[in-house]
Amino acid sequence: MAINNKAVFLDRDGVINKYPGDTRYVTSWKEFRFLPRAKSAIAKLHKNNFKLFIISNQAGVGKGVFSKRDLDLVTKNMLKGIRSAEGEIEAVYYCTHRQEENCACRKPKSGLIDMVKEKYPVDIKSSFFIGDTIRDVITAKSAGCKSILLLSGKEKLPNRKNWEVKPDFVFKGLWEAARFITANK
Repeated sequence: MAINNKAVFLDRDGVINKYPGDTRYVTSWKEFRFLPRAKSAIAKLHKNNFKLFIISNQAGVGKGVFSKRDLDLVTKNMLKGIRSAEGEIEAVYYCTHRQEENCACRKPKSGLIDMVKEKYPVDIKSSFFIGDTIRDVITAKSAGCKSILLLSGKEKLPNRKNWEVKPDFVFKGLWEAARFITANK
């Protein structure tokens, strides 16, 4: 029996939940809002045997805007909501450092994906990174996986002439990306 090692790496804000806005953070569960069909998209990917990982910068912790405990509570409730829709996230990896700390795990560096690869047998070339910023596209390319840019968060299509790198694929939201991935596996 072959082991499926295809993964989908998901940014959180603007992909799974509503983007809070520039320089703003989701600081509590009360502020977290799933995007339309995001839970269904995650369930679809899970049912098609993709391993799912959340890879997200959460510098609000490092800046003291909210605590690690607050972040853990948001994550716990998010995962519960995803499971209630028959989805499953293998693991969640956050970078809580501030940008000026220049850590290896803050996107656009691929440190969080590297951590996943150390612990899980992932075929990175057959995997996707789905995000809502060009920083996520750079992360995907530096990690060696395919990049999907969603227009459900920070980035907007009219900005494409200013993008420093081009995503492999662009979709309106996570549901459309999940349909594409599962149709082309």
